[in-house]
Amino acid sequence: MDKDIKDIINKVSMEIMDHALNSEPIYPNVDTIIDLINKIIILLFPGYHKKFEWEHLRSSLFEIHDILCDQIGLALTGSENVSDDKQLSAEISASFIDEISAIKQALIKDATAGFDGDPAAKSVDEVILSYPGFYAIFVYRIAHSLFLKKVPIIPRMMTEHAHSKTGIDIHPGAKIGEYFFIDHGTGVVIGETTTIGNHVKIYQGVTLGALSLKKGQKLAGLKRHPTIEDHVTIYSGASILGGETVIGKNSTISGNAFIIASVPQNTKI
Repeated sequence: MDKDIKDIINKVSMEIMDHALNSEPIYPNVDTIIDLINKIIILLFPGYHKKFEWEHLRSSLFEIHDILCDQIGLALTGSENVSDDKQLSAEISASFIDEISAIKQALIKDATAGFDGDPAAKSVDEVILSYPGFYAIFVYRIAHSLFLKKVPIIPRMMTEHAHSKTGIDIHPGAKIGEYFFIDHGTGVVIGETTTIGNHVKIYQGVTLGALSLKKGQKLAGLKRHPTIEDHVTIYSGASILGGETVIGKNSTISGNAFIIASVPQNTKI
């Protein structure tokens, strides 16, 4: 290798190392978070994704707790108003483990909605095993639990993994009710302050988004995304925007509709 190139590489490597050692915080590990997601889905649906020995159930729960505790500790490092990262991360992790059964029950309802809502589905098992919409909802529900516990970074890391895998972008802060079904799913976007009721079904390419983001961070914490009430169906390509926009119960929104105002109950657009 040419001496000049070696000198440049050595110089740049030293600069990067110096910068990393002096200014870069330590964050949760992406691969570890993905592995954690995989462990949780195997735990919740044993036999679907991997042969699961029931005698390993307790050890699996302890392993998930320990991994999550470590990663939350990293996420909390440097956070404001956190005096004891280790103690808090242990409490949050234990609280999450305590909610796992409830999360599974919610997911069973989502899978049932997928089967009931799609005549192409042969069984609930098929929905759990193969539907990208179900996978995105699974990741959302575990991420949302951590989001509500004010865990930094990790919930978004989880849902962005699901986004990259399925093409479905659900912010962990969205509020989504029971029996939720996303059919096909590619291109779906559900923003942070979206509220979705029970028995809602949406198709690919649907955006539940903000009407305008020109003010940037000044809008943080405000209701920017729509509310979708119970028993609403939204067909492919529809965009529903704005924090004051409400889609009333039992309404149907057609494909490619562009909606920036509220829709009454029992309406077809």
